[in-house]
Amino acid sequence: MLILALPKGRILKSVAPLLARAGIEPAADCLQEDSRRLRFPTNHPKLDVVRVRSFDVATFVAHGGAHLGVCGADVLMEFDYPELYAPLDLAIGGCRVSVARPQGDPPNEDWSRYSEVRVATKYPTITRRHFAARGINADIVHLNGAMELAPMLGLSRLIVDLVDTGSTLRANGLQEVETIAQITSRLVVNRTALKTRPEAIASLIARFRAALNPA
Repeated sequence: MLILALPKGRILKSVAPLLARAGIEPAADCLQEDSRRLRFPTNHPKLDVVRVRSFDVATFVAHGGAHLGVCGADVLMEFDYPELYAPLDLAIGGCRVSVARPQGDPPNEDWSRYSEVRVATKYPTITRRHFAARGINADIVHLNGAMELAPMLGLSRLIVDLVDTGSTLRANGLQEVETIAQITSRLVVNRTALKTRPEAIASLIARFRAALNPA
């Protein structure tokens, strides 16, 4: 049995048409956010789908709990698992990882003059790497959500977060000041599974590739 890990949340809706074009039909409740099930059969008797938190897809695949998955490039950048191979950009879930600060901050602030800055984020690796490249030590406040509250409540000066339209930032008095990386979702594969079950894995990769380039 092969296992395909899909992310909960907004990407799940975007991946549904891609699955259909790839000829993969999970049980109907797989795409329903209110379903309590986590594992679902598909129209392929040797393929099941599991639905997990978007941040956990890479971990499930890297450690062999799933053989393939759909994962945001932000997660791949953050964890950088050597066990993962990402053969396809699925061109869904477009957004960006950005730095944001309070709207009242000076507009032309020179970040390079700081040796350290406190940043709230769920991306400590990406954040440290980004600021280190500018010679700035990022003092990380690690949060899993509600990053926008951190500057407001004095936890941090900046935040690094995933941004789509920017409306949540604006609603909480923040402004996007720098884009670290543009993000889309990728098909990821466990490297060991690719070696031990090359035909089955290659067949699924081919299905996704064909779905991206319909005749």
